Amino acid sequence: MSFNSFFLEYGEKVPGYDVTVINEREARAAAGILFMLGMIVIFVGIGYNHIIVARVYLAFLFIDFTARIMSPKYSPSLLLGKFVVRNQEPEYVGGMQKRFAWTLGWFISIPMIYWFVLNWDITFYKVMICVLCLTLMFLETAFGMCVGCMIYKLIVREDPQHCPGGVCSIRKKEPIQTFNPIQKVIAGITTVALISGLYLFLAKTESKTFFGEFLHEAVLTGSQLQKEEDLKFQKQLENEF
Repeated sequence: MSFNSFFLEYGEKVPGYDVTVINEREARAAAGILFMLGMIVIFVGIGYNHIIVARVYLAFLFIDFTARIMSPKYSPSLLLGKFVVRNQEPEYVGGMQKRFAWTLGWFISIPMIYWFVLNWDITFYKVMICVLCLTLMFLETAFGMCVGCMIYKLIVREDPQHCPGGVCSIRKKEPIQTFNPIQKVIAGITTVALISGLYLFLAKTESKTFFGEFLHEAVLTGSQLQKEEDLKFQKQLENEF
């Protein structure tokens, strides 16, 4: 492999495409696999209080992203995704923007290796880095949104070729893609209800885990937290007397 081919080409050469490409179906399947494993790690970590599963998962994540930015042919998760969607018609996207996105994922995984694998030092803000990584995976697998590809587009200041879902192509939306007034109201109410419900649950429910306490404190203001402390102190006094 030459220097130019390593840095200027990434992916496979497919007839009919003037740039090297990645099978987007494989990429989304791989993101879904990593997201599912991440959620399992969270549930096992909270339910069984085992940190070893988190350490193994984050070490695997770092190795997987390292393999991805070198060559997509040898990424464990991409190979699993390739097997899962092997009978589906490929959907090709430009390789360079996907490599840029996965490089960002690799950079995100580096501090997680230090914080949680080499030196277990959990804080709320460090956990939020993990949540960010899982969120990016969810956006890719569920909605086909490659945030790293969008950042790549802003940096190069031109539309990359063959973006996921054709988002780089300027075209008029089809009627099925537009919202009528009633649909807008339903979607808006649903969004507000979901956000409000999540906030009320985190703010009003008593936390029983370390991570839950993190989330509870994150959604409250300083005055609200102080009020909670005052109420706890008042209850302690009442129980003593």
